[in-house]
Amino acid sequence: MGSLPVHYRRAANKFVRGQSPLIGVVPLEKTLAELAKLLQGEVLGDGAVTVTGVTSIDDAGPSDITFAVPPHLEKAANCRAAAVVIPATVDRFPKPAIRVDNPRAAFAQLLELFTPAPAVQRGVHPTAMIGQGVRLGENVAIMAYVVIDDGAAVGDNTVIYPHTYIGAGTQIGADTLIYPNVTIREHCRIGSRVIIHSGAVIGSDGFGFVTSGGRHKKVPQIGNVIIEDDVEIGANVAIDRATTGSTIVRAGTKIDNLVHLAHNVVIGENCFLVAQTGIAGSAKVGNNVTFAGQCGSAGHLTIGDNCVFAARTAVISDVPAGSFYAGFPARPHKEWLRGEAAIHKVPDLIKKVRDLERRLAALEEKDQAK
Repeated sequence: MGSLPVHYRRAANKFVRGQSPLIGVVPLEKTLAELAKLLQGEVLGDGAVTVTGVTSIDDAGPSDITFAVPPHLEKAANCRAAAVVIPATVDRFPKPAIRVDNPRAAFAQLLELFTPAPAVQRGVHPTAMIGQGVRLGENVAIMAYVVIDDGAAVGDNTVIYPHTYIGAGTQIGADTLIYPNVTIREHCRIGSRVIIHSGAVIGSDGFGFVTSGGRHKKVPQIGNVIIEDDVEIGANVAIDRATTGSTIVRAGTKIDNLVHLAHNVVIGENCFLVAQTGIAGSAKVGNNVTFAGQCGSAGHLTIGDNCVFAARTAVISDVPAGSFYAGFPARPHKEWLRGEAAIHKVPDLIKKVRDLERRLAALEEKDQAK
């Protein structure tokens, strides 16, 4: 490691090559009362119970804590866990427990407490390629074989894992985490506290062509992508750059693996886009909208705030705020349920129609015989 720059070598000296940063860390040990204080909850049973880990109901051992909500409370009561986080509405429980308003959120806090993020060596790895005029913030980690093109900027405390490409003029905020093999092309803007998982491509060309004389001519895609603060982008997500202007993902939105956002799409704040969802070009999605798995939306339409789309819903027209849609084409969920229920009655209906046809034919023959 003699060839490392000073600022990287000093950070690297904290760890032995090949050794996990977590080796040698003393396991955390907390009493149930201490955890209840952290979670702002109430202890049921023995507050002196010692907890050293957090896991699921099925995997919990005698020193672990887990969580349960209906209908899993009975299962949790009979599991091996030392203690269980339960809803505040539960008054009695056979195991030591912590009553909280939101057990799922409390469980997430416990995971952060007992499983801290791995330590990361700060600095610029000697194999990284840093272009002209690149601005790097304080305490960044630029790992092996990262390429940062000319004029890009990376904010304080941001971590960029190996084999990632950051395009010319792209700006990345503070405290952002970019996992290996991510591509962020030129002139995109990534906010602070963003998480981008492996294989994501941000700023690829939009699918724009003009067909003339039976041939497809590419339309230049000269816009960019803007990812606002606190967004999470899953593995192998593709977000296309705008033809002109910007493709935008607003603050707090969470995108699952294998999602595609086409050029000039705008996704509002605090949305959920679950795996294999695709949003066609220039669609405008409001705030707090949920697309379940394998949803699709046509382009150039508007979806209002607080909508929910069940799995495999296909949106083909504007949707008003507060809607719950399902099916293809998308329609109100209750209407879709009635339609699905009716479909299952079709075989019996066909049998009845055929029986009526036979009876009618028999009556007609009888009338003709007269």
